[in-house]
Amino acid sequence: MNKLKLFLAGICMLGILPLYGKPIVLTAKELSSPPPRIIRMCCSFGTDLRMVAVPVKKITDITSIDRVGPHKYLGSSEEENGIIYTKRGGFIDLGHLRDQADWTAYLYSMILEKKYDPEIIQALGREGGVKTLSINVTRDLDSLDIMMVAGKIAYDLSVWHEIATWFGASTVPLLPERYSSFSVEDAYSNLLGVTIGIKALQSELPYEEAMTQIISQTLDSLGAVKTEEETYEAMEAVRNIWWTRDHRLPSGKVLLERQLNVYTSVLPMIVPDWANEIQTPVKLEVPSFTAHNQPLTDYYTLEFKLNYKFPVKKMFPEEINRFITQEDFDHLLAQVAFELESKYQDTEKITKENHTKRKDRRPSL
Repeated sequence: MNKLKLFLAGICMLGILPLYGKPIVLTAKELSSPPPRIIRMCCSFGTDLRMVAVPVKKITDITSIDRVGPHKYLGSSEEENGIIYTKRGGFIDLGHLRDQADWTAYLYSMILEKKYDPEIIQALGREGGVKTLSINVTRDLDSLDIMMVAGKIAYDLSVWHEIATWFGASTVPLLPERYSSFSVEDAYSNLLGVTIGIKALQSELPYEEAMTQIISQTLDSLGAVKTEEETYEAMEAVRNIWWTRDHRLPSGKVLLERQLNVYTSVLPMIVPDWANEIQTPVKLEVPSFTAHNQPLTDYYTLEFKLNYKFPVKKMFPEEINRFITQEDFDHLLAQVAFELESKYQDTEKITKENHTKRKDRRPSL
């Protein structure tokens, strides 16, 4: 079974797959200007977290099924986003999910609008450097293939956000975001958003109405817990295993576990033995091929001119102009994994040294 069939099978698990698709209705101005990279500011993983600058405030970004509001393209206060625990999909960040669905909808509509241009060049601003998207969609691609291209680009951009923030990019100047890079719920929430976005584009309903219905159906199919208290309990079950309250945001030491397995499929991180239930996780496939088994990356290139915060000479010794593409993500992910492993080993070493010092300071009997 090829990757497209696996991806469609995953969509079918979340509901009936419509046969035809249509773009979201966007104005010429909306089509000419891409959404912001981060549309909805959400969420820090953990409960009752404290900020360095505001020590009295506690942060718990949790929501529940009965609070989740209607979807609005590019967001609204009615959405009531937050993190919710699902028994088959782990923790779902609804802000991430909605962002990637909207990016998929935007890219699909933009490609359709310019489908017959010889080449589409779209500037995507700066995040870890200058980002540029080049698309060359041939006329033989049908609407589903174009949705897959749009979804793959949206997902790659979500992975880039995690990479860029690890290497120092931030939405707010002087506020580092490495503390949340590759959080345990990020990759799955992002890919689920792409999956739901493609399904909403295939619906005969208007995009926002379709998104509202499909989000509800998907959370139900993944076994979402009913109350905020249950999500809180699930997070508490992995406190000091996946995250800790011993440090304050934006410390990178708040997260103890991160999810770097982001290609070519993503498995949710399920809380072990929580609530005495064993649930089969739902694996999501990253869209990779057209219906005719052509790689989706044949139709686009994401180019990044890396800023000075990236160790380019170490990772790409032959690159002199600091340019990379989505095809180089594996090197960057390997560097992140190496730095995490080095950090873990250093922490273990410091812990052992401190333990030895404490023993040495004990009075002899």
